[in-house]
Amino acid sequence: MAEDRRKGRATSGYGFGDVDTVLSVDDVARQAQEIAAEGPGRETLEELCNGDPLLRIDGLRAGYGKMEILHEIDLLCGAGQSICLIGPNGAGKSTVLHSVFGFTNIFDGRISVNGTEVTHLSPKDKLKRAGIAYILQDNSVFPDLTVEENLLMGGYLLDSRKDARDAAQRVFDKYSRLAERRHQRAGVLSGGERRLLEISRALVMDPKILLVDEPSIGLEPRFIDMVFEILDDLQHAERKTILMVEQNAKKGLEFADIGYVLVSGQIAMAGRGDDLLRDENVGRLFLGG
Repeated sequence: MAEDRRKGRATSGYGFGDVDTVLSVDDVARQAQEIAAEGPGRETLEELCNGDPLLRIDGLRAGYGKMEILHEIDLLCGAGQSICLIGPNGAGKSTVLHSVFGFTNIFDGRISVNGTEVTHLSPKDKLKRAGIAYILQDNSVFPDLTVEENLLMGGYLLDSRKDARDAAQRVFDKYSRLAERRHQRAGVLSGGERRLLEISRALVMDPKILLVDEPSIGLEPRFIDMVFEILDDLQHAERKTILMVEQNAKKGLEFADIGYVLVSGQIAMAGRGDDLLRDENVGRLFLGG
């Protein structure tokens, strides 16, 4: 009877398995908080970026309105490296991206690119002067504009329309899939093509740093690998630095050089992506195994 009752119980949480092996959301939060109590030291973060950070976040406290979401975050990312932020819902992962790009209130701390402080620059200046581009989660294309017009929107800060057209042409030269559809309305594109357009529009300004928010969200499985192949090419062929939030923690860590685990607005763990994939606590709490 007891066994039957266990089988009949409903539960909600992370991971796979029967009710006795699945962790509840509360369990994940509690155990992750215990891990966060230690947190990685500055020496670990310096080592992960090979001692030469392009993007540097020091002691960042940030949030929305008067609400503080991030509590003294430190993060270092070297030129041409990729970082994936993982953690439970509400941990502050997207808030890190928002803060880097200028979408939050900064209460304390410093954000710098190549040694120059950019903490309080506007999003427009973050893009034009600091080379930081933000790629939104989903549905950010203009469906009634053509593919080419969408790309030209990405060059609105360039000095002339000719510069924007030249930059758009470089994108078309790189991605024939978009070139074939340059005069079609963006609304008719497949999910994978729309995500390619969203990424490509950010490339028009030739940024150094790409902030990528949930690249796989809303995509069919057959398009997810395509998107990560595009990001891999941008990192390794064009030396873009990528700071990413990804709902599929396993996929994100497989892609990234470095993983950061956020819990309750703090850095709980940081390590090589491969090392975090093998970490028992990360696997149990965030990877479903």
